[in-house]
Amino acid sequence: MSLVRKFATVGGATLGSRVFGFVRETFMAAALGTGPVADAFNTAFRLPNTFRRLFAEGAFNSAFVPLFAREIEARGMEGARTFAEEVFGVLFTVLLLLTIAMELAMPFIVGELIAPGFADDPEKFASTVTFATIMFPYLACMSLGAMMAGMLNSLHRYFAAAIAPVFLNVILIAVLAYAWYDGHDAVAVGYGLSWGVMAAGLVQLAIVWLAVRNAGMRIGFRRPRLTANVRRLLVLALPAAITGGITQINLLINTNIASAKAGAVSSLVYADRIYQLPLGVVGIAVATVLLPELARALRAGNLNEASSLQNRSVEFTLFLTLPAAAALLVMSEPIVRLLFERGKFSPESTVIVGQILAIYGLGLPAFVLIKAFIPGFFAREDTRTPMIFAAVSVVVNVSFALTLFPMLGASGIAIAEIVAGWANAILLFSTLVWRGHWGRDIALLSRIPRLVAAAAIMAVALYYAIEWLAFPLSSAAPLATRAATVCGLVLAAMAIYFACAFALGGASLGMIRRSLKRKAARPATEPAARDGSETP
Repeated sequence: MSLVRKFATVGGATLGSRVFGFVRETFMAAALGTGPVADAFNTAFRLPNTFRRLFAEGAFNSAFVPLFAREIEARGMEGARTFAEEVFGVLFTVLLLLTIAMELAMPFIVGELIAPGFADDPEKFASTVTFATIMFPYLACMSLGAMMAGMLNSLHRYFAAAIAPVFLNVILIAVLAYAWYDGHDAVAVGYGLSWGVMAAGLVQLAIVWLAVRNAGMRIGFRRPRLTANVRRLLVLALPAAITGGITQINLLINTNIASAKAGAVSSLVYADRIYQLPLGVVGIAVATVLLPELARALRAGNLNEASSLQNRSVEFTLFLTLPAAAALLVMSEPIVRLLFERGKFSPESTVIVGQILAIYGLGLPAFVLIKAFIPGFFAREDTRTPMIFAAVSVVVNVSFALTLFPMLGASGIAIAEIVAGWANAILLFSTLVWRGHWGRDIALLSRIPRLVAAAAIMAVALYYAIEWLAFPLSSAAPLATRAATVCGLVLAAMAIYFACAFALGGASLGMIRRSLKRKAARPATEPAARDGSETP
């Protein structure tokens, strides 16, 4: 299977999850708007989500996968199973102790660390503490699930792990639909959503557990012991967890800052939901597939294949994310109005969320490129360097957020996030080049400015089209008219972008054919191609 087809497998499943996520957020916006219960639920949900990224996805997708893959090659499936059971015993014990400690300390954590701004509203504060207490065990389910997802990715089984998150959105949509049908008030909706998150964690864990069993890997519980393999994992996992969860660290800090202004937390969450569609479909797909593929090429000593994998991944991400970034920048408000403006979500909320979404569009290429650059470090078992750069980006984020929030509100926090993202991406790429871990690809370098030009032409065309179609995109137009107009604009923008990309030479049929084929790797002793001719 080609690299792009593997991206498509993970990206397609992630796309399904993101589509259901849109439906969920549409229902939630209508039910809760940007009111106090929405702020309370979104803040509470961010807590287990942050720890999930820090202790689960960051650690295991970055540190566990290369070690597990190495065990498969060195000691076979039985040796890999033994290693997985050792890790499972330690992870389960740590998660159990962490969950108990966090549940007991929840009032302090919410009041002092997550949302100190809620202290002036006792009802909102109490709701946030209760919702977070209900939802926090979701962390344990998703952390164990992330470990099993890493095993599946190492075994080249990508679909089950990618499709499992769909069930979170399906369950929450069902909760919201039932609450609307039964006439529940906002607080009851918040309770229902919190219990729905907990149930979704159990369902997702069951899905990946069954997939691992079907893959021939039965995991039993072992008494937790710090074996040599587990110690090696912990050494790699700590910085990997911080690096992989840097976006969540910034979001958590930004939630703390944004809690000082009513509606700011929810406005950021709604904008983030839309922005996560291209980031998730492209960025997560690339990160999920590239790490095991790159680790395998490096272990085999095939430097040419490793270089080709990295360059083709960047080519693929930019080809798809540059037009998405331009579209978010230009037509963010019509998108937000179509998706969210109904019920308790007001036109004023549309303007605020639209502004945030446009800012996020400027940072989209950076965050996707970060996911393409980091495997170049993790596949070489270097988790320390990305951690240092992640720490730098946190400092940048906090500095800009504290400076801009008093003047610009939630938009200032969005600006801080994208500045930090670009700083992180530049540091990662510069270091890979400096160390000689990134092969120069003339073809890729020549395509990038042409793709940027194609995206710019598309953005200009969209801008004037939106001006001309002001009424069909306004709140006064019927929903069906708005939906048809937005869909028409998206299709027209795609046609313009792809036509310009091919006409300017930013893309070619040959490039696409090479990406869809799987070619044999050249031997490691052959010098790396310097003219961009290598193909996946």
